[in-house]
Amino acid sequence: MVDWDRVEELRSKGWDWKAIAADPKVQFHPDASAGEPGRALRALYHRSGRRERHAVEENRRPRRLSKDETERRWTLTRVGYLAVPLVGVWFGLAFVAPSPVGLLVPAVPYLALGLAAVAFVLIYALWRRTEGRRWTTVYRTTVIGGVVLGLVVSGGIGLAYSLIFGCPYLPPASSLTADGGSGWSTGPLPSWTSGGSPVVFFYGATWCPYCSASSWAIYKALSGYGTVSNTPLNHSSLSDIYKGTPEIVLANAQLSSKNGHGPAVAFEAAEDTSGTEGNLPGTASCVQQAYVSAYATGIPFLVIGGNWVHQGTLIDPAGLGPWAYPNMSTNGPSQVKTSVDTESAVTGGNPWLVIQNQAWWIMAYIAKDLGYTSTSVSTLSGEYGWSSTTLSNVQSDLRSLGS
Repeated sequence: MVDWDRVEELRSKGWDWKAIAADPKVQFHPDASAGEPGRALRALYHRSGRRERHAVEENRRPRRLSKDETERRWTLTRVGYLAVPLVGVWFGLAFVAPSPVGLLVPAVPYLALGLAAVAFVLIYALWRRTEGRRWTTVYRTTVIGGVVLGLVVSGGIGLAYSLIFGCPYLPPASSLTADGGSGWSTGPLPSWTSGGSPVVFFYGATWCPYCSASSWAIYKALSGYGTVSNTPLNHSSLSDIYKGTPEIVLANAQLSSKNGHGPAVAFEAAEDTSGTEGNLPGTASCVQQAYVSAYATGIPFLVIGGNWVHQGTLIDPAGLGPWAYPNMSTNGPSQVKTSVDTESAVTGGNPWLVIQNQAWWIMAYIAKDLGYTSTSVSTLSGEYGWSSTTLSNVQSDLRSLGS
């Protein structure tokens, strides 16, 4: 009797029918009249129905994937090879161009954390994979696809923010260098104007004592380029450090003509007035958000003409301690305002001495942005009524800035 299992085994190995018929284990003994044994065995095989049953069994049996087919499957390794270059390219472009590319997802810390996560996934997948350790065309194509996707995603975000929302290109914070007064930086930054005038942008919150103290220097500097109104007096949080620091609220400040001359600058403020500690303000434009995302390490934050930024407090709140709410109740802010307006001492001392240096620096940066030098700035002084002391100090600051 023919051993059909042996026949199936030899057929799966690629033997021809003549060789199979000659194999003694097959136990095929054809009649002399049957002709050539291989052809006789094949005919008997077809008549027995073994061919159909073999085909059904082959269809039911799981097919082993080739190495190439295995690599083309979306294994954890291949996902890692796609995700690492995608996120890596996105991170790189968002770091180099925090605006507009990094506005949706900032490079630091979010994309940096994402890159670390997908890199860990790839390392883990490479460590545990069983489909071979060679570098293949499939993996190379996947990496190239990841790079292309990274360029498409990050480039698409950048173009959308730039073309649709008008966000400027800003270089990374590492490109900024110290300039002029304490805490000031500049770099290859674009000009920021509104109606042809340089924009002074303030980002802060009324609960923040550092913002409260800084508000006086900003107010005084703006007063040198126009009449400032709609600025109520207040104080910082009573439960935070430097509690009750006096402030002048700039959230809705307006600049108008002074001495017959229109305001020389445009002022924009994003200031949280909720009084709730920890609340940060929203921004009103993509340009505001661009500078905040790229360079603000906290509050307060100040930008002048797009070309100079100040990170951190302008004024030490401790210097205004004698006029803080616990010491002088509601009279503190009004006393500070009188001192700043008149540039003189008031009850409790002379807060103007604490504020004046940074106020003069802000005025000097504005004058430089307007194109004035230490010599020609006297024109502004005459138009807007600066004191001789203020003029002298602004001229000195302009000289240190090379103007």
